[in-house]
Amino acid sequence: MSNNFNLKNYIKFFANKVDDWMRNNLVYSNKHTVGLLESMRYSLFAGGKRLRPVLIYSSYGIFESYFDKVTPFAAAVEMLHTYSLIHDDLPAMDDDDLRRGKPTNHIMFGEATAILAGDALLTHAFQVMLDKDLNPDIPENIMIEAAFKLAKHAGFEGMVGGQYADINNEGKPIDEETLSFIHIHKTAKLLSYCCELGAILGFGDETDKKRLHNFGEKIGLAFQIVDDILDITSTTEQLGKNAKSDEKNSKATYPQIFGLDESKKKAKKLIDEAIEEISVYDKAAFPLIEIAKYIIERTN
Repeated sequence: MSNNFNLKNYIKFFANKVDDWMRNNLVYSNKHTVGLLESMRYSLFAGGKRLRPVLIYSSYGIFESYFDKVTPFAAAVEMLHTYSLIHDDLPAMDDDDLRRGKPTNHIMFGEATAILAGDALLTHAFQVMLDKDLNPDIPENIMIEAAFKLAKHAGFEGMVGGQYADINNEGKPIDEETLSFIHIHKTAKLLSYCCELGAILGFGDETDKKRLHNFGEKIGLAFQIVDDILDITSTTEQLGKNAKSDEKNSKATYPQIFGLDESKKKAKKLIDEAIEEISVYDKAAFPLIEIAKYIIERTN
């Protein structure tokens, strides 16, 4: 498999799969809310990597190969992720005017519509996950477990809690424990959920779920450390968003506390540990291993 595996094409295949589903399903028209839908679709199709859906498909692929079954769940997670980006960019939060090389949602549609577009994507994600008509092949107990764990990982015990801690500590000297809490909750929690979700939908056992959860948390933390590094070392054009924004917002980062070289070492160690977590799956885990390597090598 490794001789002819093309990660770029692999990611593109599943990204297109989830994009096609979202384009076909997020289309209802109502003259009173057409502007809201336009705002939702603007950020949803602004050119994201689709890393989270690809992790879901790849984890699920360890257990089963009926990928169409997974697509509504992959779309739901991408909707929730997009909501978080819209809200993160708001003036009250990170105050960014560029995202993926394009004007952020509130720059295009105004703050009120951006907030509502985020709200709509968040709530629609759970509607999609729990819709029996959209998920005829998913047992109800699996749907409920998937939705419950997404709420847990995305809410105040997860992503939202991490964002709060991030904002609350701006401009303050913080230690490694606080910084780790922020990064794990703000970024790694949702990635760990994506990997565990593959096991949930693929009827993996509790050990499988734990392994994939641990894998996702480690690559998630590494992903955020690399983000910290790229914010310093890359240009706005390379990133597709404002470079040096962490410094502008007085955010603590791994390079700030440990320096660039040590931060790179920490990220590499996390990726190595993540790969070890799923080595038991042998060739079935190959796509996940390649994604983990990509995270440490990416330039944007």
